[in-house]
Amino acid sequence: MIKLLEGPQTLGRGPVFWSCFLAVLAGALIYPLFADSYDVGNFSYFLIWIFMALGLCLMWGYGGMLSFGQTLFFGIAGYAYGVLAINMGGGTTTIAALLLSVVIAMIAAGILGYFMIWGGINGIFFGIVTLSATLVLAFFLGQTAGPEWHIGDARLNGFNGMKGMDPLAIGSVYIEGSALYYVMVALIVIVYLALRMLVNSGIGNVIVATRENPQRAEMLGYDVRKYQLLTFVLGSGLAGLSGALYTSWGQFITPSSIGLPAAAMPIVWVAFSGRSDLTATLVGSFLLLFGFQTITVYSQQAALVLMGALLLATVMAAPQGFVLGIGKFVADRLTGRGKRGEADLSAASTLKTDEA
Repeated sequence: MIKLLEGPQTLGRGPVFWSCFLAVLAGALIYPLFADSYDVGNFSYFLIWIFMALGLCLMWGYGGMLSFGQTLFFGIAGYAYGVLAINMGGGTTTIAALLLSVVIAMIAAGILGYFMIWGGINGIFFGIVTLSATLVLAFFLGQTAGPEWHIGDARLNGFNGMKGMDPLAIGSVYIEGSALYYVMVALIVIVYLALRMLVNSGIGNVIVATRENPQRAEMLGYDVRKYQLLTFVLGSGLAGLSGALYTSWGQFITPSSIGLPAAAMPIVWVAFSGRSDLTATLVGSFLLLFGFQTITVYSQQAALVLMGALLLATVMAAPQGFVLGIGKFVADRLTGRGKRGEADLSAASTLKTDEA
């Protein structure tokens, strides 16, 4: 198990890394004891979106599939949770509604992914198809304002969005405030560690090999399409988890959370953070979400402009990601690799000088 957590596909290993991990986790656990309920609710909101970012990191960074469809499955699961929670009566059934909505999103991803992957769609066309599907869903949901657009007792309400569903509950006790925050922290830890184990396992190695050279992986006997479909379904399922949690948190969901501006956000988070590492994506996405929300309070347009500028800066200056670059630099310094590299470079320069 330790070998899977510290494998070659993920940054961070050894006592120093895990000590930092436990320190951050401890800080997250004691945070509600010193913060007011409003800030705790905001942090729960930030953590909800992390699942979507980790899913895109798995697909894009490890699997090589750039998908603009994260908000597509976010919306499918979000609306599915609303429909199920309203028609199932709320209460304890909201847990079942959450699980079923994620399963529905994964089934939808499996269907779409099957036709794309077995149809030979890859590269930029993969992103175009997923973006098109996302925009189609957003447009359709925006046209469902009439009373005829309902599923059981749940009305879709067009651009006004669906509302009236219960939040997550155990019995008659709603999971809100600090309780929801702790649930989010626990889920983040479970998903993060599970993804580390996945990408460092034999399956993860094949996923990365497929990204690097699918023809070579196929020649070695692997059906790369199955691994690509698995990656797409898992990554989309995590987006669905974000959607269901978002709907239960705010007790509403609108088509605007699916459309083009929303669809571009996960790309910015993961690109800025470093798409090829889960830890970088986790840390960078949280920082960007926190900063974006802070700026949005003053100007939503300014926040969107900043996101665009960050994406441009990432592409031009740090295509591997700013957070990942900083993380590698710190890791090299802590392990002494950076100093050894400088020493080797200095020795090579001295040798060349002597030879001259």
